[in-house]
Amino acid sequence: MVTTVNRVTFLGGGNMARALIQGLLRQGVAPTQLNVGEPDAAQRGALQRDFGITAIADNAAALSGARVAVLAVKPQQLRALFPPLHATLSRHRPLLLSIVAGVRCAQLAQSAAGLPVIRAMPNRAALVGAGITALFAGPGAGPEDRVLAEQVLSAAGSTVWVPSESDLDIVTALSGSGPAYFFQLAEHMATAAQALGLDAHTATLLARETLRGTGALCSTPLSLAEQRQAVTSKGGTTEAALQAFSHRDFAGLVTEALTAATDRAKQLAGQFAAELD
Repeated sequence: MVTTVNRVTFLGGGNMARALIQGLLRQGVAPTQLNVGEPDAAQRGALQRDFGITAIADNAAALSGARVAVLAVKPQQLRALFPPLHATLSRHRPLLLSIVAGVRCAQLAQSAAGLPVIRAMPNRAALVGAGITALFAGPGAGPEDRVLAEQVLSAAGSTVWVPSESDLDIVTALSGSGPAYFFQLAEHMATAAQALGLDAHTATLLARETLRGTGALCSTPLSLAEQRQAVTSKGGTTEAALQAFSHRDFAGLVTEALTAATDRAKQLAGQFAAELD
Protein backbone atom coordinates (compact mmCIF):
# COMPACT_ATOMS: atom_id res chain seq x y z
CA MET A 1 0.00 0.00 0.00
CA VAL A 2 1.47 3.37 -1.03
CA THR A 3 0.47 5.21 2.14
CA THR A 4 3.96 6.74 2.52
CA VAL A 5 3.65 8.81 -0.66
CA ASN A 6 2.61 12.37 0.09
CA ARG A 7 1.17 12.80 -3.39
CA VAL A 8 1.42 11.21 -6.80
CA THR A 9 0.80 13.52 -9.73
CA PHE A 10 0.12 12.18 -13.20
CA LEU A 11 1.05 14.40 -16.11
CA GLY A 12 -1.43 13.05 -18.65
CA GLY A 13 -4.67 11.24 -17.89
CA GLY A 14 -4.84 8.61 -20.64
CA ASN A 15 -5.47 4.87 -20.41
CA MET A 16 -2.26 3.88 -18.67
CA ALA A 17 -2.57 6.68 -16.12
CA ARG A 18 -6.15 5.57 -15.45
CA ALA A 19 -4.99 1.98 -14.95
CA LEU A 20 -2.40 3.07 -12.38
CA ILE A 21 -4.84 5.40 -10.61
CA GLN A 22 -7.43 2.63 -10.36
CA GLY A 23 -4.80 0.22 -9.03
CA LEU A 24 -3.51 2.68 -6.44
CA LEU A 25 -7.03 3.39 -5.19
CA ARG A 26 -7.69 -0.35 -5.01
CA GLN A 27 -4.56 -0.71 -2.84
CA GLY A 28 -5.92 1.82 -0.38
CA VAL A 29 -4.37 5.08 -1.51
CA ALA A 30 -6.68 8.00 -0.68
CA PRO A 31 -8.04 9.98 -3.66
CA THR A 32 -6.61 13.12 -2.04
CA GLN A 33 -3.10 11.75 -2.63
CA LEU A 34 -3.59 11.65 -6.41
CA ASN A 35 -3.56 14.59 -8.82
CA VAL A 36 -3.71 14.68 -12.61
CA GLY A 37 -2.58 17.43 -14.94
CA GLU A 38 -4.67 16.96 -18.07
CA PRO A 39 -5.43 19.61 -20.74
CA ASP A 40 -8.53 17.89 -22.13
CA ALA A 41 -11.67 18.98 -20.29
CA ALA A 42 -13.61 15.82 -21.09
CA GLN A 43 -10.84 13.62 -19.73
CA ARG A 44 -10.56 15.74 -16.60
CA GLY A 45 -14.27 15.39 -15.99
CA ALA A 46 -14.14 11.63 -16.47
CA LEU A 47 -11.21 11.27 -14.05
CA GLN A 48 -12.94 13.30 -11.36
CA ARG A 49 -16.23 11.46 -11.87
CA ASP A 50 -14.77 7.96 -12.02
CA PHE A 51 -12.15 8.20 -9.29
CA GLY A 52 -12.94 11.23 -7.13
CA ILE A 53 -9.46 12.67 -7.63
CA THR A 54 -8.30 16.17 -8.52
CA ALA A 55 -7.75 16.71 -12.25
CA ILE A 56 -6.78 20.17 -13.45
CA ALA A 57 -5.45 21.77 -16.62
CA ASP A 58 -2.57 23.55 -14.85
CA ASN A 59 0.32 21.08 -14.67
CA ALA A 60 2.34 23.30 -12.34
CA ALA A 61 -0.53 23.46 -9.85
CA ALA A 62 -1.05 19.71 -10.12
CA LEU A 63 2.64 19.13 -9.29
CA SER A 64 2.63 21.28 -6.16
CA GLY A 65 3.68 19.08 -3.23
CA ALA A 66 4.08 15.94 -5.34
CA ARG A 67 6.57 13.30 -4.25
CA VAL A 68 6.23 11.35 -7.49
CA ALA A 69 5.45 12.80 -10.92
CA VAL A 70 4.30 10.12 -13.36
CA LEU A 71 5.04 11.23 -16.90
CA ALA A 72 2.22 9.74 -18.97
CA VAL A 73 2.10 11.79 -22.18
CA LYS A 74 3.06 11.09 -25.78
CA PRO A 75 6.77 11.60 -26.62
CA GLN A 76 5.99 14.37 -29.08
CA GLN A 77 4.31 16.38 -26.28
CA LEU A 78 7.44 16.59 -24.14
CA ARG A 79 9.05 19.57 -25.87
CA ALA A 80 6.12 21.79 -24.91
CA LEU A 81 5.51 20.18 -21.52
CA PHE A 82 8.70 20.88 -19.60
CA PRO A 83 9.62 24.57 -20.07
CA PRO A 84 6.61 25.98 -18.15
CA LEU A 85 7.27 23.52 -15.31
CA HIS A 86 10.95 24.25 -14.74
CA ALA A 87 10.44 26.46 -11.68
CA THR A 88 7.91 24.09 -10.09
CA LEU A 89 10.07 21.02 -10.69
CA SER A 90 13.15 22.79 -9.33
CA ARG A 91 11.30 23.82 -6.17
CA HIS A 92 9.53 20.53 -5.32
CA ARG A 93 11.97 18.06 -6.94
CA PRO A 94 9.71 15.00 -7.19
CA LEU A 95 10.85 11.68 -8.57
CA LEU A 96 10.09 11.67 -12.30
CA LEU A 97 8.61 8.28 -13.14
CA SER A 98 8.33 8.07 -16.91
CA ILE A 99 6.12 5.63 -18.82
CA VAL A 100 6.89 7.47 -22.06
CA ALA A 101 8.26 4.99 -24.58
CA GLY A 102 11.70 5.56 -26.03
CA VAL A 103 12.81 8.75 -24.26
CA ARG A 104 16.05 8.16 -22.33
CA CYS A 105 16.71 9.05 -18.70
CA ALA A 106 19.46 11.54 -19.58
CA GLN A 107 17.15 13.44 -21.93
CA LEU A 108 14.37 13.54 -19.35
CA ALA A 109 16.68 14.68 -16.56
CA GLN A 110 18.10 17.42 -18.75
CA SER A 111 14.63 18.64 -19.72
CA ALA A 112 13.23 18.35 -16.19
CA ALA A 113 15.59 20.41 -14.06
CA GLY A 114 17.91 17.50 -13.30
CA LEU A 115 15.29 15.48 -11.42
CA PRO A 116 15.94 11.83 -10.50
CA VAL A 117 14.39 9.73 -13.26
CA ILE A 118 13.10 6.19 -13.38
CA ARG A 119 11.79 4.80 -16.66
CA ALA A 120 9.08 2.16 -16.81
CA MET A 121 7.70 0.07 -19.64
CA PRO A 122 4.25 -1.30 -18.69
CA ASN A 123 2.01 -3.22 -21.08
CA ARG A 124 -1.66 -3.09 -21.98
CA ALA A 125 -2.66 -5.78 -19.48
CA ALA A 126 -2.16 -3.09 -16.82
CA LEU A 127 -5.64 -1.93 -17.83
CA VAL A 128 -7.06 -5.03 -16.11
CA GLY A 129 -4.54 -5.15 -13.25
CA ALA A 130 -2.57 -7.97 -14.86
CA GLY A 131 0.30 -6.02 -16.39
CA ILE A 132 4.02 -6.57 -16.23
CA THR A 133 6.27 -3.52 -15.99
CA ALA A 134 10.04 -3.37 -16.42
CA LEU A 135 11.82 -0.51 -14.66
CA PHE A 136 15.23 1.11 -15.01
CA ALA A 137 16.65 3.59 -12.51
CA GLY A 138 18.62 6.50 -13.91
CA PRO A 139 21.88 7.61 -12.24
CA GLY A 140 20.17 10.17 -10.01
CA ALA A 141 17.57 7.78 -8.58
CA GLY A 142 18.29 6.41 -5.11
CA PRO A 143 16.96 3.41 -3.14
CA GLU A 144 13.93 5.33 -1.84
CA ASP A 145 13.07 6.40 -5.38
CA ARG A 146 13.21 2.78 -6.53
CA VAL A 147 10.83 1.73 -3.74
CA LEU A 148 8.37 4.49 -4.64
CA ALA A 149 8.47 3.64 -8.35
CA GLU A 150 7.85 -0.02 -7.67
CA GLN A 151 4.97 0.78 -5.35
CA VAL A 152 3.27 2.90 -8.00
CA LEU A 153 3.78 0.49 -10.90
CA SER A 154 2.92 -2.64 -8.92
CA ALA A 155 -0.59 -1.21 -8.58
CA ALA A 156 -1.21 -2.47 -12.13
CA GLY A 157 0.54 -5.85 -11.94
CA SER A 158 4.01 -7.35 -11.57
CA THR A 159 7.30 -5.47 -11.82
CA VAL A 160 10.88 -6.36 -12.74
CA TRP A 161 14.04 -4.24 -12.77
CA VAL A 162 16.48 -4.32 -15.68
CA PRO A 163 20.19 -3.47 -15.23
CA SER A 164 20.64 -1.52 -18.48
CA GLU A 165 18.52 1.19 -20.06
CA SER A 166 19.02 -0.42 -23.47
CA ASP A 167 17.24 -3.49 -22.08
CA LEU A 168 14.02 -1.47 -22.20
CA ASP A 169 14.14 -1.60 -26.01
CA ILE A 170 14.01 -5.40 -25.77
CA VAL A 171 11.30 -5.18 -23.10
CA THR A 172 9.28 -3.01 -25.46
CA ALA A 173 9.52 -5.71 -28.12
CA LEU A 174 8.78 -8.57 -25.72
CA SER A 175 6.16 -7.51 -23.19
CA GLY A 176 5.23 -4.02 -24.40
CA SER A 177 4.23 -5.17 -27.88
CA GLY A 178 3.75 -8.80 -26.84
CA PRO A 179 -0.03 -8.78 -26.26
CA ALA A 180 -0.52 -7.98 -29.95
CA TYR A 181 1.40 -11.11 -30.94
CA PHE A 182 -0.84 -13.36 -28.87
CA PHE A 183 -3.96 -11.63 -30.13
CA GLN A 184 -2.87 -12.08 -33.73
CA LEU A 185 -2.14 -15.76 -33.16
CA ALA A 186 -5.61 -16.17 -31.64
CA GLU A 187 -7.12 -14.33 -34.62
CA HIS A 188 -5.37 -16.66 -37.04
CA MET A 189 -6.46 -19.71 -35.04
CA ALA A 190 -10.10 -18.58 -35.20
CA THR A 191 -9.84 -17.89 -38.93
CA ALA A 192 -8.27 -21.31 -39.59
CA ALA A 193 -10.98 -23.03 -37.54
CA GLN A 194 -13.64 -21.27 -39.64
CA ALA A 195 -11.94 -22.46 -42.81
CA LEU A 196 -12.10 -26.00 -41.42
CA GLY A 197 -15.84 -25.72 -40.82
CA LEU A 198 -16.58 -24.06 -37.45
CA ASP A 199 -18.97 -21.11 -37.41
CA ALA A 200 -17.39 -17.71 -36.76
CA HIS A 201 -18.93 -17.19 -33.30
CA THR A 202 -17.81 -20.56 -31.96
CA ALA A 203 -14.34 -20.28 -33.48
CA THR A 204 -13.81 -16.80 -32.00
CA LEU A 205 -15.15 -17.81 -28.59
CA LEU A 206 -12.89 -20.84 -28.43
CA ALA A 207 -9.83 -18.84 -29.52
CA ARG A 208 -10.50 -16.08 -26.96
CA GLU A 209 -11.12 -18.46 -24.08
CA THR A 210 -8.09 -20.57 -25.00
CA LEU A 211 -5.96 -17.43 -24.88
CA ARG A 212 -7.47 -16.39 -21.55
CA GLY A 213 -7.06 -19.82 -19.98
CA THR A 214 -3.51 -20.24 -21.23
CA GLY A 215 -2.55 -16.97 -19.56
CA ALA A 216 -4.05 -18.21 -16.30
CA LEU A 217 -1.96 -21.39 -16.51
CA CYS A 218 1.18 -19.25 -16.35
CA SER A 219 0.52 -18.67 -12.64
CA THR A 220 1.49 -22.29 -11.86
CA PRO A 221 5.11 -23.17 -10.96
CA LEU A 222 5.73 -25.04 -14.23
CA SER A 223 8.12 -23.45 -16.75
CA LEU A 224 6.89 -22.43 -20.18
CA ALA A 225 8.53 -25.51 -21.70
CA GLU A 226 6.95 -27.76 -19.08
CA GLN A 227 3.53 -26.23 -19.74
CA ARG A 228 3.93 -26.90 -23.46
CA GLN A 229 5.10 -30.46 -22.84
CA ALA A 230 2.15 -31.13 -20.53
CA VAL A 231 -0.23 -30.45 -23.43
CA THR A 232 1.79 -32.36 -26.01
CA SER A 233 1.21 -36.13 -26.23
CA LYS A 234 3.60 -38.09 -28.43
CA GLY A 235 1.95 -38.83 -31.75
CA GLY A 236 -1.07 -36.67 -30.89
CA THR A 237 -2.80 -33.65 -32.38
CA THR A 238 -0.76 -31.04 -30.51
CA GLU A 239 2.50 -32.58 -31.65
CA ALA A 240 1.26 -32.52 -35.24
CA ALA A 241 0.48 -28.82 -34.99
CA LEU A 242 3.79 -27.97 -33.33
CA GLN A 243 5.68 -29.88 -36.00
CA ALA A 244 3.90 -27.80 -38.65
CA PHE A 245 5.12 -24.66 -36.86
CA SER A 246 8.63 -26.08 -36.66
CA HIS A 247 8.75 -26.89 -40.37
CA ARG A 248 8.12 -23.19 -41.07
CA ASP A 249 10.85 -22.16 -38.57
CA PHE A 250 8.42 -20.68 -36.09
CA ALA A 251 11.26 -20.00 -33.61
CA GLY A 252 13.23 -18.13 -36.26
CA LEU A 253 10.18 -16.08 -37.20
CA VAL A 254 9.60 -15.09 -33.57
CA THR A 255 13.24 -14.05 -33.24
CA GLU A 256 12.97 -12.01 -36.42
CA ALA A 257 9.82 -10.30 -35.15
CA LEU A 258 11.29 -9.35 -31.76
CA THR A 259 14.47 -8.15 -33.43
CA ALA A 260 12.44 -5.92 -35.74
CA ALA A 261 10.49 -4.49 -32.81
CA THR A 262 13.66 -3.90 -30.77
CA ASP A 263 15.35 -2.15 -33.70
CA ARG A 264 12.28 0.03 -34.18
CA ALA A 265 12.30 0.97 -30.48
CA LYS A 266 15.91 2.11 -30.84
CA GLN A 267 15.06 4.12 -33.97
CA LEU A 268 12.17 5.85 -32.21
CA ALA A 269 14.40 6.67 -29.26
CA GLY A 270 16.83 8.40 -31.61
CA GLN A 271 13.97 10.27 -33.25
CA PHE A 272 12.57 11.48 -29.92
CA ALA A 273 16.06 12.51 -28.82
CA ALA A 274 16.39 14.71 -31.91
CA GLU A 275 12.99 16.27 -31.24
CA LEU A 276 13.92 17.18 -27.66
CA ASP A 277 17.32 18.68 -28.57
